Amino acid sequence: MNIFDRDRAGEAISIHDPEFYKINAVINETQKLLAELNHVYHEPEEVRRLFAKLTQKEIDASFELLPPFYTDFGRNITVGKDVFINQNCTFMDRGEITLEDKVLIAPRVNLITINHSISPKNRRDTESKPIYICKNVWIGAGATVTPGVTIGENSIIAAGAVVTKDIPPNVIAAGVPAKVIKKI
Repeated sequence: MNIFDRDRAGEAISIHDPEFYKINAVINETQKLLAELNHVYHEPEEVRRLFAKLTQKEIDASFELLPPFYTDFGRNITVGKDVFINQNCTFMDRGEITLEDKVLIAPRVNLITINHSISPKNRRDTESKPIYICKNVWIGAGATVTPGVTIGENSIIAAGAVVTKDIPPNVIAAGVPAKVIKKI
């Protein structure tokens, strides 16, 4: 497996890995694209074109993004139809982020798929796990979703919540760490 496959599979990746330069090259290219996306006004069609270039995937005409938008990698983001991402969101996507159809992402939401080793000796190593957001989920302003989490269909994540575990379908979750507070 190459370093990208190993990274997505959750293997610990060291900055000293002989292939790490490949990850670093993608990160640098992504930062160039983000500078273009975030520092000049673009019509919605141009935002979609730039986002497609960032993710290297086809983006549906129903997709909406309000820049600025931040990511470390970009290529591991997949979005469905009728997805809306509000401004100032950060998607750390080396472990893969999937947003199914009709997902709403409020301002300042953080979707973080990578974590660092707890070992002080290997603290710079990273380990990635995917985030999966099912259909019709709404994630409120300032919420954070951590590596390896799935949020079930139709659920709502309250503003400011920190989601550290899977959330079932058709519920509202809130708090730090997020807990189910109501069924829909």
